[in-house]
Amino acid sequence: MDMAMRRAASSAVRALTASSGVNSFNRHLSSAPESKKIVGVFYKANEYASKNPNFVGCVENALGIRDWLESQGHKYIVTDDKEGANCELEKHIPDLHVLITTPFHPAYVTAERIKRAKNLQLLLTAGIGSDHIDLKAAAEAGLTVAEVTGSNVVSVAEDELMRILILVRNFLPGYHQVINGDWNVAGIAYRAYDLEGKTVGTVGAGRIGRLLLQRLKPFNCNLLYHDRLKISPELEKETGAKFEEDLDKMLAKCDIIVVNTPLTEKTWGMFNKERISKLKKGVLIVNNARGAIMDTQAVADACASGHIAGYSGDVWYPQPAPKDHPWRYMPNQAMTPHISGTTIDAQLRYAAGVKDMLDRYFKGDDFPEQHYIVRKGELASQYR
Repeated sequence: MDMAMRRAASSAVRALTASSGVNSFNRHLSSAPESKKIVGVFYKANEYASKNPNFVGCVENALGIRDWLESQGHKYIVTDDKEGANCELEKHIPDLHVLITTPFHPAYVTAERIKRAKNLQLLLTAGIGSDHIDLKAAAEAGLTVAEVTGSNVVSVAEDELMRILILVRNFLPGYHQVINGDWNVAGIAYRAYDLEGKTVGTVGAGRIGRLLLQRLKPFNCNLLYHDRLKISPELEKETGAKFEEDLDKMLAKCDIIVVNTPLTEKTWGMFNKERISKLKKGVLIVNNARGAIMDTQAVADACASGHIAGYSGDVWYPQPAPKDHPWRYMPNQAMTPHISGTTIDAQLRYAAGVKDMLDRYFKGDDFPEQHYIVRKGELASQYR
């Protein structure tokens, strides 16, 4: 693992729960020159960029806002090159006004980068989840940080349901048999189960967790949830989900655990070796939240021993995952790159959200309140 990247991400997450005092200086959104330099960091699509006109979340298609920005006299640069002292992003740090990043190919916005970005005023996340940014440093610098809240919650909740079914039904061995020319029903059926009647617990019941509970209701599961706040009585009645105040007591009951909590200082590494050892033997885990919530090696070891019977998710630490990442090679995994929140539908939503916030920024107008992650030196509640 690249130690510089780890230090950058660690610095960002350590800052999440810290409260900000008086800003050392304040970069007012209205103080930039009329023509802005905007930099976007996205994943590269290569030959896939032209296969769908709505595939806007990649470098080549640049959220579909290039013509709109340039027609107003703004400079718009996009890249996927985000790491190392000589990367493309570093060249633009000193004079950019707006930096657009994405959770799917995260550019780690460290305190050092923020300090060198003398003209930077606005950090936008195309999607949801801004833990790749040192939020305390952003607050102290007087920056505004915002994301497109809600833009991909349906996408992620649907993906989680898919992963639950893939693990419960032991789907992947059957798929591999077919593509390898094999046929062995017993090799699949010996550990394939129904979802009905299983106890499913979500760690976190925010927008995604609530949608997942609603989607699980028709499967007649025993639904549990743990969160700082209880969901509404109406939703509890609709889903039959039961609130569990004690996290570890809930986890011990679960056949299937779904992680839906933000990455903060408190949740970094929360699924460590000790906590995993207390889970049911044969538990299934789905994690589309953040990879660093899990102890990487502890998960790999538990999958190898069979204590975790299946693990699936699309989030890793770091991202992109190196070729020697242990989750690539552990048994009974159904891992993918970070894709759950970047469906075509989600891309269109978060691209529209970014465009709307940029338009408001140019006009000096406020953003929708739910989009703010850092505003006037204050962090959003989920990151405190």
